[in-house]
Amino acid sequence: MDINKIKKDFPILENRKIAYLDSGATTQKPIQVIKAIEEYYQKYNANPHRGAYSLSIEATQAYENTREKIANFINAKNKEEIIFSKNATESLNLLAYSYGMQKLKKGDEVVLSIMEHHSNLVPWQKVCKITESKLNYMYINEEFEIPDEEIENKITDNTKIVAITHVSNVLGTINNIKKIIKQAHKKGAIIIVDASQSIPHMRIDVQDLDCDFLAFSGHKMLAPLGIGVLYGKKELLNKMEPFLMGGDMIEFVYEQETTFAPLPNKFEAGTQNVEGVIGLGAAIDYIENIGYDKIEKKEKELISYARQELSKLDYLTLYLTPKEENHSSVISFNIKGVHPHDVASILDTEGVCVRSGNHCAQPLMRFLGIDSTCRASFYFYNTKEDVDKLVSGLNKAYQIFEKYFK
Repeated sequence: MDINKIKKDFPILENRKIAYLDSGATTQKPIQVIKAIEEYYQKYNANPHRGAYSLSIEATQAYENTREKIANFINAKNKEEIIFSKNATESLNLLAYSYGMQKLKKGDEVVLSIMEHHSNLVPWQKVCKITESKLNYMYINEEFEIPDEEIENKITDNTKIVAITHVSNVLGTINNIKKIIKQAHKKGAIIIVDASQSIPHMRIDVQDLDCDFLAFSGHKMLAPLGIGVLYGKKELLNKMEPFLMGGDMIEFVYEQETTFAPLPNKFEAGTQNVEGVIGLGAAIDYIENIGYDKIEKKEKELISYARQELSKLDYLTLYLTPKEENHSSVISFNIKGVHPHDVASILDTEGVCVRSGNHCAQPLMRFLGIDSTCRASFYFYNTKEDVDKLVSGLNKAYQIFEKYFK
């Protein structure tokens, strides 16, 4: 992988001299994605599925071709199993309302992990309260991983839904997703995988995983903001009621009743984010062109270097598993005694972009006994020089506050 050539594809990385280490929040966009969106608006902008004229037909073909591209990308059996949403949050809410609200009853249990993003936690809180079902959590050990006994003890015969992040957006822990899926199915539960932090970095095969549902956001994998995907097994999606009603998701509407369109339209009410879909298709093309094997190799080398260099800073607390093979591209840390917001602000003056806060994971923070962290999240366009800038910036931040520690 020629990193200099790669960087030239990203206008922001060319135009601003920064070490962008917040790809876990959103990735930068390559010019190929930007141009694909521009071309859509310049050459075939129209509302898909709405017109019998050629412009609308072209827009429909591009929209549906991307659906098929995504199905191939994650190895879904049918393109009808791909539902477009605005992000993973909406996909997960769709499942909470269209599946959870219909299926759960008093005495049933939903199992999450303590490391879930709020978007895969808060909807289940609400659904469990309404249905009088119980919400249980799998907790992490001192190595920031879910131990096998938690999986086996928490997913029981009463469990109906397991919703789990593939990779933690705070810890970077790669969960043992296959074991969790196997245990869920053994107990007769369905499994929902939040792949927002995994699919940018590793190939996902939904048939190999045998997950029932999978959600991710395009903007974390080079695509524009405002486009997401929900994958679901066809037999499950067909049994679910939509939770958004409107145009393009109906078959017949009468004064007192309505029948719904078949998949995938049933879950895509209203005019969709067509330019986002086009951009997502271009992002997938870009990733496929590089190849996940090269992306994973580059990122493993980079993260290993970052772990090594950050571990040398004795004033840092690192929140990551010691097992590199179970760790993705996110590193959370704190300078002991210094608020993460102050650290992030000082890093910004050095041209280093990291996120500070609770990362939409307050239950995890509370479990760890902290309020917030700084988080550096890497992607294949980052370099060892970016890590060096991070270390240099952290040294500066520590020196500013060092006098207060004496």
